[in-house]
Amino acid sequence: MRRQRKSLWSGWGSSVLVAVLAGALCIGAGAVLTAAIVYFVMKDMTMIRAFAGVSLAAGAYIAAYICGKYRRRKGLVCGTVCGALLYAVINALAVIILGEWAGIKKLLLLTAFGAAGGVAGVNSKRPKNLRDQ
Repeated sequence: MRRQRKSLWSGWGSSVLVAVLAGALCIGAGAVLTAAIVYFVMKDMTMIRAFAGVSLAAGAYIAAYICGKYRRRKGLVCGTVCGALLYAVINALAVIILGEWAGIKKLLLLTAFGAAGGVAGVNSKRPKNLRDQ
């Protein structure tokens, strides 16, 4: 008899952890890309905060979208938790590297875009490779 293996997305903790990891990778890639654009193309540091905000928002949206798309329920909660966990990671890195806390604006930005991504992920088309949970 064949044993049924549980899906990675059936557990709350594992699905949020994988989604936050994907969002963190997206934030890192966005930060590198925008830093390269600022350094090589613009040669002016005035827009660096806007570019950082865009990469943070995109990372939170993608993390929550992935979590919502594969969990298929509670997109608003899942997205908000993904945004808050991304803020915790960014805050921990800021304390370690800079020695100061990240601002509250980052928390609001990450949770708002995380909630929007979670809702969009739940309402998106169901993935073909998703096993029934």
